[in-house]
Amino acid sequence: MDLTTITSVLTPRTREDLPAWRAGDAWLAGGTWLFSEPQPETSRLLDLTGFGWPPAQVGADGLSLSATCTLAQLHRLDLPAAWSAAALIDPCCRALLGSFKIWNTATVGGNLCLALPAAPMIALTAALDGTCVIWTPDGGERRLAVLDFVRGPQQTALRPGEILRRIDLPDAALRRRAAVRRIALSPNGRSGALLIGTRDAGGAFALTVTASTPRPRQLGFPALPGADGLAAALETAIPEDAYFDDVHGAPDWRRHVTRLLAEEIRRSFDGSADA
Repeated sequence: MDLTTITSVLTPRTREDLPAWRAGDAWLAGGTWLFSEPQPETSRLLDLTGFGWPPAQVGADGLSLSATCTLAQLHRLDLPAAWSAAALIDPCCRALLGSFKIWNTATVGGNLCLALPAAPMIALTAALDGTCVIWTPDGGERRLAVLDFVRGPQQTALRPGEILRRIDLPDAALRRRAAVRRIALSPNGRSGALLIGTRDAGGAFALTVTASTPRPRQLGFPALPGADGLAAALETAIPEDAYFDDVHGAPDWRRHVTRLLAEEIRRSFDGSADA
């Protein structure tokens, strides 16, 4: 899509190169959504790729993903065997259902900042207790959990001029057992529900619900709940009127499949089998 309202494109190399934010500005990372439709209110693009951030960094504290890390780069990461939850990366990348061109262009940060309910990078990073590191216009930074960063469809906690710099995933979360379930109305359709369950060595269980709700929801339990307990917790945490409604699924269907997938995940742990 030609963006006919753009009058300039800037490529800062350092934070000092960043211009003062003004109305009509937009950050450019992969651009797979930005260039997919007209952006009549946008007049200047600020290209983040000029910073040259490394896609990912593995450390004793966990995994840090740069906002400009592409899905292809994420999928190719060679991660420690002890990080069993890293097995979530493949199904979450594939949930985007993009071509190799999209995988090599679309970014983890862009997927979070677009904040579509079905965004699989939201599911991945929220389930693994991800923390967003945000650059502020005054030269500082602030941190915010992914669960709080995404506020609704195409709504985030970013303030004007702020940049999502990276997402930190802690070592403890990456060591958990994990299971993922996804459903769509068609084989190649956008996710109608995308759920991830994790369980740590002490038995604590967490269920992260995305795609079927406008923003990610997470339910935590000190131990694996029974079927009735999980169903009751879902009903309390996500009431009937809190499910998303669009062409990719009606709220009553999303509620129904969310319960089914949640129980599938619970049973996968109950039977001591990862998925």
